[in-house]
Amino acid sequence: MTDLRKHSRTITEGPQRAPSRAMLKAVGFTDEDLQKPLIGIANTWTEIGPCNYHLRELAEHVKAGIRAAGGTPMEFNTVSISDGITMGTEGMKTSLISRELIADSIELVVRGNYLDGVVCLSACDKTNPGVMMALARCDIPGLALYGGSINHGHLHGKALTVQDVFEAVGAFSSGKIDQKEFLAVENAACPTAGACGGQFTANTMATIMEAIGISPVGLNGIPATDEAKGKAAFRCGEIVMDLVRQDLKPSQIFTRHAFENAMASVAASGGSTNAVLHLLALAREANVALKIDEFNDINEKTPTIATLKPGGLYTAVEMHQAGGISLILRRLLEGKLLHGDCMTVTGRTLADEVRNAPETPGQQVIRPTDKAFKPTGGLVILRGNLAEEGGVLKVAGSTIKHFKGPARVFNNEEDSMAAVTAGKIKDGDVVVIRYEGPKGGPGMREMLGVTAALAGAGMVETVALLTDGRFSGATRGFSIGHVAPEAFVGGLIAFVNEGDLVEIDVATRTLSVEIAPAELAKRKQGWTPPAPRYKRGVMAKYANTVSSAAEGAYTT
Repeated sequence: MTDLRKHSRTITEGPQRAPSRAMLKAVGFTDEDLQKPLIGIANTWTEIGPCNYHLRELAEHVKAGIRAAGGTPMEFNTVSISDGITMGTEGMKTSLISRELIADSIELVVRGNYLDGVVCLSACDKTNPGVMMALARCDIPGLALYGGSINHGHLHGKALTVQDVFEAVGAFSSGKIDQKEFLAVENAACPTAGACGGQFTANTMATIMEAIGISPVGLNGIPATDEAKGKAAFRCGEIVMDLVRQDLKPSQIFTRHAFENAMASVAASGGSTNAVLHLLALAREANVALKIDEFNDINEKTPTIATLKPGGLYTAVEMHQAGGISLILRRLLEGKLLHGDCMTVTGRTLADEVRNAPETPGQQVIRPTDKAFKPTGGLVILRGNLAEEGGVLKVAGSTIKHFKGPARVFNNEEDSMAAVTAGKIKDGDVVVIRYEGPKGGPGMREMLGVTAALAGAGMVETVALLTDGRFSGATRGFSIGHVAPEAFVGGLIAFVNEGDLVEIDVATRTLSVEIAPAELAKRKQGWTPPAPRYKRGVMAKYANTVSSAAEGAYTT
């Protein structure tokens, strides 16, 4: 029989490894255990917030699957930051930074302990790309399983997500709802464990994970508290052992065509703008050439075929009930918008996995490509003097095609939020939030608090917003993020003044500001970036090593 311990033999075989074996036996592993492939379970469990709360229990099912298939599971943990909890605070700056730490820590454990395979459990926004980046780096047989969406809440016959709570802040501040209604929304929106319930960043990345082939098709969309999730986890334990036997690695899955499939799934589902950032970073880890403008190419030919919150009508749980991610991928395959020959972690091609995906009769969530909700995808890349390297606009939830108005300039999120809640932003304004980029923040905070407050105040279609920071997948409205170069490195956004006319044109994919050359030269004279907010620790390390958002905000 072939010894499948391709890596773990280094620490378990021979007289010189007796100390290693003694240490492993101290925590309960036996000689028999150590003669089997050692399979890591990289868990992102935390009891801070609902997204990853249930992953400890899910890990036990993965372990059982690994043991049943002839392996020895070894669970370890890494960090998770809840965007929903930290949103609108200084703590939100840690969110994107955690993506790098998640990837780094998994890589260190896998390499340091010579694991033969790995199953990654993720759920919240940055854990999903973080574990994929780690799989690409380590390139040992492995897969990822998404923990699943939270169940939606109910109030007055309406399905609620955390997006409704953020928007209720704006509604309460503007007097549209009273304290009693405000509290009722807060109490009803998040009833169970699981990640935020729309096609926000977590569920967008879960869709990508299946489309790109690193998650088994049909398993990510199972809701977090569904009984079937445990069975899915057990199956992942079995699958990783198949991967070890075949020596099938992420590098054979993360191909150029697989990335095109991932981009198509984002466009078709009206997914989060954060997908641009994460796919660019993942492509770099996988040694796949990918440029930000290529998202426009995919968007142009891929229709929006699902109507999902925040821009559409339904939640992720409702999408799963309709047919789920598998049905979206099947529709794309039928429309010849998917590379069906791409390999997946099951050892079968993507076409084989989705060709017979079931559909619930009468469902209204997902359409065929020839009967799409919109003829193109849900996001576009803008360029212009205000975004020479690019900016990302989510068009899935907006009908605006052109916007021109005076800039209302803020050097941080807090000041802009105060202006919105105080009623100082008016119809026709372009809110500019700067010094929130990868280096300037550092960490690219999401501006969901601001965009939700605008939406709650009834200005979702009458005010534009742009920032060198990011937006939550729950953001709706005419909002442009990832503006690069960012203000901190001297991008033009640093020199926009109150009242400057900003123009956004979706048709021409442009973002520009009217500043006369002589005036711009005057503003630039003597300019220096503000002092770094952090001079030591992880925040400073990140700011000193992070790339442009147009490259994925990766660290070197």
